[in-house]
Amino acid sequence: MLCKLTSGDTVYHYNKSIIIKFSGKRAVLSTGILNGGYRENISAVLNHDAKAAPGMGCQLRAPTYEEHMKLIAEEAGLDAEHTTGIATAANMENVSIVNQNYGNLSLTAIVTAGIETNGGRVGDPASYMEENERITNIPHGTINIILAIDGKLFPHTLARSFITVTEAKTAAIQELLEGSKYSTGLATGSGTDGVIVYANVESKNIYQDAGKHSKLGELIGKAVKQAVKEALEKQSGLCPEKQKSIFRRGRRYGITAERLWEDYIATNSEKQNKKLEYMEFIETLEKKEDLVSLTSLYLHLLDQWEWKLLSEKTVREHCSLLRKEISNILGLPFQNRKKKSSVVEDMIEAYIILFTQYVSENWEKKIERK
Repeated sequence: MLCKLTSGDTVYHYNKSIIIKFSGKRAVLSTGILNGGYRENISAVLNHDAKAAPGMGCQLRAPTYEEHMKLIAEEAGLDAEHTTGIATAANMENVSIVNQNYGNLSLTAIVTAGIETNGGRVGDPASYMEENERITNIPHGTINIILAIDGKLFPHTLARSFITVTEAKTAAIQELLEGSKYSTGLATGSGTDGVIVYANVESKNIYQDAGKHSKLGELIGKAVKQAVKEALEKQSGLCPEKQKSIFRRGRRYGITAERLWEDYIATNSEKQNKKLEYMEFIETLEKKEDLVSLTSLYLHLLDQWEWKLLSEKTVREHCSLLRKEISNILGLPFQNRKKKSSVVEDMIEAYIILFTQYVSENWEKKIERK
């Protein structure tokens, strides 16, 4: 047993699943394919790690996803007809459990999370077209949230809590500045996220508002944000310290150590066998806070161009000012670049050139001394 909730419900970690067995009647709203939607006849909920083995992809053990989840429920000794569940590629050992309380109100967020390979921004290009119950594999990287509310909520309030949960999840990811793997935008989640929210129908305490202005909404936001951040760090090390990197911040725009190496080696092919030494050198720049700070401002100007919040002229001018400051930090003479292509392409190319120039003038001297 992992813990017992204030409602009397019990949380277990069995095999590769987190399971909550109810001690009474609950109102449940679930994205799960097994008994999903709004129901009042559910006796247990679960979050299941569907990987065949550590490091491998998710694998169904039945012809359909629904049958797979039914099998998982039955293997745990649950009544599959009265169980709903969600699946993920995250390890259940990396679960985060966060409680929030105020007066008689108590709630618990139980979260597993991973978006290193599947993080995306709403509206990104799709990965597939679903039609006529076509079944697809579950990609790596899913944020699964179970929210247990020890209070009585009406169906519309339970639905409203879904919005608050989703906003809290997105806020947690954006506060980490994690980028989409499918576009230049900041991630808002993964393409396979799941949520189960349930309320205690037997509670004497009734709550009708789960929005941000209510105390219930505040507690949901705090619990989910904290749990999502903790789960992301446990699963993949995603945390503020890890994000303190020009490459972690810049990779959604194609700014990576690998890109710098490719651009450098294109004109220095004789150094092809020095990649490891190069990578070691570039890492000394990666986490310098002044460079991380200026890089973040630079990228946010490009974001605002794409969101149509700033004009091309303004973005080009202020990106130029930031590159000038970066040049000063790197000890390089500043050279402005002429307009050649789109704003984003020009600004990213100019940024990359700045760092490859620094490498050429400093790393080469270092390896020559050796």
